[in-house]
Amino acid sequence: MARKSMSAAKIGTALGMSLLDRPAACGSGAVTFIGTGPGTWLAFHDGTAPDFAADLTHRLAGLASVSDQSSGYVVLRLAGEGARKLLQRGAAIDFHSASFSSGSVATTVIAHIGVVIRQVDDGPTYDLATFRSFAGSLREWIDHAAAALAF
Repeated sequence: MARKSMSAAKIGTALGMSLLDRPAACGSGAVTFIGTGPGTWLAFHDGTAPDFAADLTHRLAGLASVSDQSSGYVVLRLAGEGARKLLQRGAAIDFHSASFSSGSVATTVIAHIGVVIRQVDDGPTYDLATFRSFAGSLREWIDHAAAALAF
């Protein structure tokens, strides 16, 4: 989370990238930053990086506060033509490709469960991040919604 008066541009410079200050995903290599609110991002690292949070804390000293959520979130991936239709059943978001495309992000609720949805590519493929304690309930909703759509 950005410190008071710190812009996404200043934080991005410290990270060596262009950081977006809106609900969108951006990144380079194995690292993705997902805008979840003004001056707030979830940082994801694909793969093993035990010092990731400590490295971010060091690089962003004085610019942003870093809170390690590594064991707090589960990311479920939905892919294929039916993924968009399935998400439309649960989230009050326009998932039409003209409105929500690759790199788009939304923080919303599905079945009373807080979810951060990121469209990864135009496949379409979506990542759904939720708190670990809600992952089983979200997965159950996905299974029931998919069965009702006859996937």
